[in-house]
Amino acid sequence: MHYASPTSAVWKLFGRRATAVILTLLAGLAGCAGPDASPGDTAADPPPTIDRAILCRRIDAALAHARDARLLDAGVQGAWQVVHGILAFGPDFPLAAKGRTVPALRYLLDGGTLVGWKLRPGEPGVIAVVEEGSTMGQGHPDQWLGYLAQCGVASGAAAGHVGGVPLDTPLVVGGRRFTVADLLAQARHDIRPGQEATWTLMALAAWLPPDAAWTSGAGEAWTTERVVAMEADADVFSAACGGAHRAYGLAMALDARRRATGEPPTGGWAEAAAVLDDLVDRARRFQQPDGSFSVHSFERPGTSPDVFARLGATGHVFEVLAVALDDERLAEPWVTRAADRLVTLLEQTADLDVECGALYHSAHGLAIYRRRVCGAVATADPAPEPTAASRDEPTAASRDEQ
Repeated sequence: MHYASPTSAVWKLFGRRATAVILTLLAGLAGCAGPDASPGDTAADPPPTIDRAILCRRIDAALAHARDARLLDAGVQGAWQVVHGILAFGPDFPLAAKGRTVPALRYLLDGGTLVGWKLRPGEPGVIAVVEEGSTMGQGHPDQWLGYLAQCGVASGAAAGHVGGVPLDTPLVVGGRRFTVADLLAQARHDIRPGQEATWTLMALAAWLPPDAAWTSGAGEAWTTERVVAMEADADVFSAACGGAHRAYGLAMALDARRRATGEPPTGGWAEAAAVLDDLVDRARRFQQPDGSFSVHSFERPGTSPDVFARLGATGHVFEVLAVALDDERLAEPWVTRAADRLVTLLEQTADLDVECGALYHSAHGLAIYRRRVCGAVATADPAPEPTAASRDEPTAASRDEQ
């Protein structure tokens, strides 16, 4: 598994593992509850009032640091790490490649080489190879496609919360020219009952109308609503990252339908809305006194002295809330406290080696939140000078929780 790593005096003196231990000990001294504590298990003073303008400026600084001070390297990191960075920052995400710093998205789509970026011509489109258990390649069906559909944030008065690339964006595979639409065509062709369609749904929600219908390669009739219902019926708690990605896909699909029709959800859409409402309620009920979310995500309350576990869980859940909540609910105090805590966790780990999934899902959630809540309030601080990313070799550790 690869990490995004800055350079700092703390890092040089102690190293990542020792510094993480120090942070853990400090967290324990500060009175963190045990691994299975619930919000009621830990006494806490009333949360202080959070100045939104200050919070927005801190978000800007944290995002600039995540984008510019943790430069990934095409010779070190793999596609899994780089695509997560693209998810957070879209076309603005930089990558060190062959002695130059280039836009990572353009590098990949133009046929740049990267371990784990495995595409091949298919029928009727382009196949992105799934490598389950890989720490560098695509770990889930249509994961690359889903993140290309969701990358960055919407600009100006564009509809929706995220950016995403246009379907007619050129894509070079094996020296041949295709477009991103060919990835979507393959996904629609290959879909089957019971598959993990979390990232497929992200793409369908971004690029197709909510009433879209098609016939798969197996001759089955499919609609976006059928995919929504299939995902809503699938188990959440055993899914990747405690179900955060499944919840995010449902949230994006429901938001796209609401924007397109303005109608209340019915049928499979209503099933998805019920699931998402329950997950949002669980996130709120299981929120910890410091504003972080449960390290068990939506399943049950719990915290950990491990700052990286808190960052990963809080970032993933917050990303869901950033798209699932309407403007009124997004401004509620419990969400503001979560945003403040997530920024604090990024600030606390700014000089440490951070796992890329936790880092970039946190950044993506904060970027969406910043666009929706901060508006013109915040002013971006100057980005720090880029530093080389970690050059550790990847481990064989499972990536299921990323």
